[in-house]
Amino acid sequence: MAEAKRSIWQRLYHGETQFDFVGKRRRGFALSAIVILVGFGSLFTRGLNFGIDFEGGTVWEVPAPGVSVAEARDALRPVGLAEARVQVLRPPSGLELLRVQAELGSPEDRQALTNRVKTALAGLARVGEDQVNVNSVGPSWGGDVTDKARNALLIFFVAITLYITWRFEWKMALAALSAVVHDILVTVGVYSLSGFEVTPATVIAFLTILGYSLYDTIVVFDKVDENTRGLASSGRITYADTVNLSMNQTLMRSLNTSLVAILPILSVLVIGAFALGATTLQDFGLALLIGLLTGAYSSIYIASPILAILKEREPRYASIRQRIVARGGTGAPLTPAAAAAAAGGLNLSSTGDGEGVLRPGAAKTGTGRSGGTGGTEPVSSKATTAQKTSTGKAAQATRPPPRPRKKGKRR
Repeated sequence: MAEAKRSIWQRLYHGETQFDFVGKRRRGFALSAIVILVGFGSLFTRGLNFGIDFEGGTVWEVPAPGVSVAEARDALRPVGLAEARVQVLRPPSGLELLRVQAELGSPEDRQALTNRVKTALAGLARVGEDQVNVNSVGPSWGGDVTDKARNALLIFFVAITLYITWRFEWKMALAALSAVVHDILVTVGVYSLSGFEVTPATVIAFLTILGYSLYDTIVVFDKVDENTRGLASSGRITYADTVNLSMNQTLMRSLNTSLVAILPILSVLVIGAFALGATTLQDFGLALLIGLLTGAYSSIYIASPILAILKEREPRYASIRQRIVARGGTGAPLTPAAAAAAAGGLNLSSTGDGEGVLRPGAAKTGTGRSGGTGGTEPVSSKATTAQKTSTGKAAQATRPPPRPRKKGKRR
C-alpha cells in the first residue's frame, strides 16, 4: 500500500525538504526590486510622514467626542490653520481626542497664535481651556535625533563588517550587509506608501530590527561554513548546493524564531495600540513587525543567494561545478536527512579519483526509515562497487598464507 504523502510541516520536522533557494534566486531578486522601486517612487513623490519630533511645530489635543475633522477645520479657519494636520483618535478605553498639529510662524507671533487655537478648540469641544493640552517641539531636536541615528547606523555597519570578516570571510560580510540594506530600503518604502508616521520610537525599532535580520543571516552562514568544511571539502557537491542544504537545515529554526518573535509584536499592536489606544506602542510595534518580516525574507532570498553567486566565481568552486556537471551530477538539492545519513554512514571526506562524486539529485528517499528519516543512497553505483572491491582486497591481504604442501612419492 502506498505511503501517504507527507505535508510540508512533516517534511520540515523530519528534515526532508529540498528547496532550491539559490536556483530560484531570480524570483526573489525580482520581487525585492519591484518593492524597492515602488517604494522609491513613493518616497520621491510623497515622502515620509515625519512626526512633530522631526519636523517641529505645535500639537493641541482636546477631548472632543463626536467632533469630525471637517468641523475642526472650520473652527481653525478664522485663525489661519485650516490646512493643519487634524486627527481624531478613538481609543476604546476613553473619550475621543482631537489632535491638531501645525507649524507656527515667527517666535513673536507663536504664543498669541497658540492661545487663539487653544481657545477655538476649547469652544468647539465645549470644554475649558485648561483641558486643551499643548506641546511644542523645535525642529533642532529632530535633527539631532536624525544625526545620531545616522551615526549609529554607520558604526553598526563598520562593526558588523569587521566581525563577519574576522569570523567568516569578507564575501559573507558583503552578502549580509546587502540583506541589511535591502531591509532598510523595503521598510522605508513601506512607511512612505502607507503614510505611517515616523517618530523616535520608529527609529529605535528600526535600529533594533537590523540586529534581528543579521542574527538570522549569521545562523545560516554558520551552517554554510560548517558544511563547507564537511561535505563540500571533498569536492563532491557544488557551493550552491551547499548553501541550499544549509538553508534547508536551518529553515525550521528560522521559521520558529520568526514566529516566536512576531507573536508578541502582534500582541503589542492589537492589545496595546488598538485596544488600549497607546499610539507609541503602535509606532514601535509596526516598525518591528515590518522589520522582522523583511529580515526573515532577506536572510533566505537575498543574503544566501548573493553569497552563492560570489563564491561560485572562485576558481575552486567553478571547477567543482564543471566537473560535476560533466558527470551529470546536477539535480535536486540534498535534503537535511539525506546529508545526515550520508555523512554518518559513508566516508565522504575521502576524495579518491573522483568516481564517488556526491550527486545532489541521486539522494533518493524511499519508504524505509533510518533514525526517523527517509532512506538515502547518496553516492553512485561506481563508488559502491569500488568500496566493496577495496574491502575484499583488504580482507584478502589480512588472510594468513596457505601452508606449503610436502612433496612425496606418487603411488
